[in-house]
Amino acid sequence: CSVALLEGGAVVAARHEEIGRGHAEWLIPMVAELLDGARPDSILVDVGPGSFTGVRVGLAAARAFALAWECRVDGVGADALVARAAFAVAAAPGRILVLLDALRGEVFAREWDRDGPTGQTIALAPEAASEAAARVGAAAGNGLALLPFLPAWTDARAPDARAARLLRPGDRVTAIPLYIRAPDAKPQA
Repeated sequence: CSVALLEGGAVVAARHEEIGRGHAEWLIPMVAELLDGARPDSILVDVGPGSFTGVRVGLAAARAFALAWECRVDGVGADALVARAAFAVAAAPGRILVLLDALRGEVFAREWDRDGPTGQTIALAPEAASEAAARVGAAAGNGLALLPFLPAWTDARAPDARAARLLRPGDRVTAIPLYIRAPDAKPQA
């Protein structure tokens, strides 16, 4: 669960907690603590890919805040946050495969170069993701922990709201969920 307050492209305050489950319980208090009464003029929310519930919680909160504060809400892909942070590392190559833990023993994968994504996000088994990362030669993201073998260059970071300061204008998207797989929940007969 990650939140950041930016002003003029600089991070004023931030919190990033590896919590696993419980975004609904953590997100609102984290935002309240971070803002400390301040009222933002825009909101940027992670649209996924990620857990179905986590994405929905983030979008619902962002939309509620935007209504209350009468401000704009934009989206950003989790992979964009990881890619831009990875490219900010001095030794980063010009092309990386962003790998996000998709749970259920898979990773979400998307190739990036410094100009932006070069393909679509797909769900892969760890072995296939390792092969793809080896072809690219570099990988970033929290999905690296699932791979049986790693490429030459890695940066194992989770999506972090502080990376919003590194985004380019084309990285912002409509604030709608990006789902790669169907939800686990099924209607009862």
